[in-house]
Amino acid sequence: METTTIVKDIVIVGAGVSGLTTALGFQRLGIPSLVLESSDKLRATGFALLTWKNAWKALEAVGVAHILRPKHVQLHGNVTTSLITGQQTSTVSFKGKDGASETRCIKRELLLEALANELPSGTIRYLSKVVAIEESGFSKILHLADGSSIKTKVLIGCDGVNSVVARWLGFKAAAFVGRSAIRGCTELKNNHGFEHKFMQFFGDDFRAGAIPIDDKTLYWFFTWTPSPQGKEMEDNPAKLKQFVLEKLEKLPSDIRRVIENTELHSFMSSPLRYRHPWQLLFGNISKGNVCVAGDALHPMTPDLGQGGCSALEDGVVLARCLGEALLSLSNNEEGEEQEYKRIEEALKKYANERRWRSIDLVTSAYVVGTIQEGGGGSKLVSFFRDKFLAPFLAGLVLKKSDFDCGKLKEDYN
Repeated sequence: METTTIVKDIVIVGAGVSGLTTALGFQRLGIPSLVLESSDKLRATGFALLTWKNAWKALEAVGVAHILRPKHVQLHGNVTTSLITGQQTSTVSFKGKDGASETRCIKRELLLEALANELPSGTIRYLSKVVAIEESGFSKILHLADGSSIKTKVLIGCDGVNSVVARWLGFKAAAFVGRSAIRGCTELKNNHGFEHKFMQFFGDDFRAGAIPIDDKTLYWFFTWTPSPQGKEMEDNPAKLKQFVLEKLEKLPSDIRRVIENTELHSFMSSPLRYRHPWQLLFGNISKGNVCVAGDALHPMTPDLGQGGCSALEDGVVLARCLGEALLSLSNNEEGEEQEYKRIEEALKKYANERRWRSIDLVTSAYVVGTIQEGGGGSKLVSFFRDKFLAPFLAGLVLKKSDFDCGKLKEDYN
């Protein structure tokens, strides 16, 4: 049976943070798009994410910051403690030069819902997995797993670390950094009583943290370097939970109790991956009428807490660069080739804006992560980390968030 090819001007692959932000950015500018999502609903893997000052600039730009603020407490600072010595190694206030540097830990599900609910019905098409990309003159044809196809003038890959679009652009698979992470989110019946601070802990070859989301919910994480002998443990939630609790034996009892009460299904090991900086330097962030954003562009380790924040930045910058070109096109009668060239130049502009920012964040996160976890078990690195580097590292995290991606257009409020 012959299938009909749907025609759409803009197709975004992936309904994650970058995909939905980009789609909403276009929508605010009056430009429709279609978002393809391979699953049957919005996916909120990872439970929560830190949103720093730069993320809130982006959320303001697309007009959803006011929806998320009341549901998440504002964090006042960071407290870092060594579980080796039991001593606090640094405290950092989240108050910047111009007052508070807004930082909150937000539920990923609530973020995705806030973005998706602002989009017109039908913008997101679920159960739509892209399996192949075909050139067709000045357009691209996407072939989906269900046998249908979509023809588009602009293809944007926001399809995560295993991106089909990134692979089409020539990017290699993201590299495994040798570390893994477990994340959990626990909602208590009563007020948890924790200060509104990012509590971070270091041990021999591991890092852990606990962050209040609201007055009853606590998000926690644990990253470590798995040993070859412990590989079989990674597929066993019960053993993983036991391993984490043994490692965090010296954790304050109230935080440890929250982890003990976390449901077993949360104990899944996720390998940490990143894009080699030289791939970002020399690779094709855009090519013709195709580009990538979010984890499809710059997968990074979570050590700066900038993965989701930079995905929000990508969405705003991409919507601005491409929106400007598309809105000017709508006022001019131009041929298909001229239209393609305008789109190509707009995506090049986006790529140039995001290339060095992406390289900076990916590299900084990798270096910070290596130092924070003690340089692969090096006692010397651990000593310097706890004695001298902890305040610098905490300050660096804050410094990288001091970035403004700008508005969707100059006169947008």
